[in-house]
Parts: sequence; structure tokens; C-alpha cells
Amino acid sequence: MDALEGLVDPETRGNPESPLRWTCKSTRSLAAQLNRHKHPVSHMKVAQLLHEQGYSLQGNRKTKEGSDHPDRDAQFHHINIQVKRALKKGVPVISVDTKKKELVGNYANGGQQWLPAKNPVEVQGHDFPHPDIPRAYPYGIYDLERNTGFVNVGTDHDTGAFAVASIRGWWRHEGRRQYAQAKSLLITADGGGSNASRLRLWKFELQKLVDETGLSISVCHFPPGTSKWNKIEHRLFSFISSNWRGEPLRDYETIVKLISRTTTTEGLKVTCRLDRRKYPTAAR
Repeated sequence: MDALEGLVDPETRGNPESPLRWTCKSTRSLAAQLNRHKHPVSHMKVAQLLHEQGYSLQGNRKTKEGSDHPDRDAQFHHINIQVKRALKKGVPVISVDTKKKELVGNYANGGQQWLPAKNPVEVQGHDFPHPDIPRAYPYGIYDLERNTGFVNVGTDHDTGAFAVASIRGWWRHEGRRQYAQAKSLLITADGGGSNASRLRLWKFELQKLVDETGLSISVCHFPPGTSKWNKIEHRLFSFISSNWRGEPLRDYETIVKLISRTTTTEGLKVTCRLDRRKYPTAAR
């Protein structure tokens, strides 16, 4: 038991001198190493002994967010107050972000779906991200008050201009009709990406949107490493991912249809459109 404990102990595993540093998840490798040290044992017995000692196979858990800024709670408190105040006044509040970019083509898509037995969907064996492979950039706008989503699927680049163009599209197609009396707009967004708090192009394009619409636009950026608290992540994007799981995203039209058909028991409705315009990365 001491020899087995020495092989699986976290400090031993992390030691470059450990013979099982990269194979410690395999009971067969553990058994082989024990046999070399004159401890005859099978891999089944190794598994049994590990369970008896409180060990189990575990993956990584994404919980580390780096050191907390002393003002982080105050930032969340401020955002919460601004959102509640805006909603109470009837001011539209939207949560925005870019969903993970997707490869377009007959490639594997995570998840499973119900199909006739022994009749899986056949896809490419490899999905290496070659520059020539088309990509989809779904930029989402989630309306907190109405529980509706608007997704602009870009085909070029995820830039600050693309982000604001997506918000402009939401306002023209839905926002100004639903909030005809609105004079202001509140946006909650991550601190990075195409709507980053320090991205000049994002701010420049937002000012152009203000000039066009006459709206007073305010933006509340979440602190770094806290994107999961943005409402759009778990009220829109998670359901889109669930809706198209196991479905190859063969072309842009398929992506638009799958996003548009996303619904929930809480009444979520999603509008999706395809944006084939060019958004140069070198602009401003």
C-alpha cells in the first residue's frame, strides 16, 4: 500500500523524477510499476485498493478565476443596481457576447442525438483548423426583460465593428419596435473580446450608433474572468449549444436554422440572421 500511495500521491505525480508522471490514470500502468518493485498485483486489484483508499478518476474542474480584485464585489453590486434601476424605468437592458466560433462543414459536433440504431451521422475524421475552412462567429444579444435572443452570425472576423453591427441589427429589427419610447440603452458585456472595455474600435462604433439612433448608451463591463455571470451565457448560449448537439454544422444556413429553432420551457424565442459583410481586423 505504501508503494501504491507513493505512485498516486499528488506530490509524487508532479515530480519530474516520477516514472508514472504521465500515466498515473491507468491502473494497468500502476500494476506494472508495482510488479517491477516486487509487488505482484493485477490492475483490477489496484483499482479496488485505490477505491478503498478514497481515490477515484477525476477530471479538471474550472473553478480557479485568479486572484480576486478587492473591488470585485462592489463591481457586481454596481452592475446589479444599474440593471434593476433600468428595468424598473422600462429602459431596455441587453446582455451581449460572442459565442465560441464554429467550424463550418461536415465536422463532428459535440453531444449526442436520437437516431435509428447503428445509423450514426458520418462526418470528417479530422477537423484541423486550416485557415481556408470557413468559420461562423455567432454574436448574441439577450433581452433581459423580454427573454428573447437575437444572434448575428458573422462569416468574416469578430471585431468591435462586428459587435456593434450586431447590436445595431437587433435595434433595427426588434429593439426600436419593442421599446418605441426608449431614450437610453444599457448593455452588460464581458471585459474582453470584440466588446472589450479597452477596445477603441468598440467605443468608436458605439458612438456612431448613438449618433444614428439618438439613444444614450451605457455599458457595464464584468470584471476579468467572470464571463459566466453574464446572463447571455446561461440564458441563451447554453440552450443553443444543447439544441444543436450532435448535429454537424455543414453550412451557414444550417447554423441559422438551428439557432432560430432554439426554445425553452420558460418561453425563450430566438431570432437569427446571417451577416456576410467584411469586418477588417486592421480597422482603426
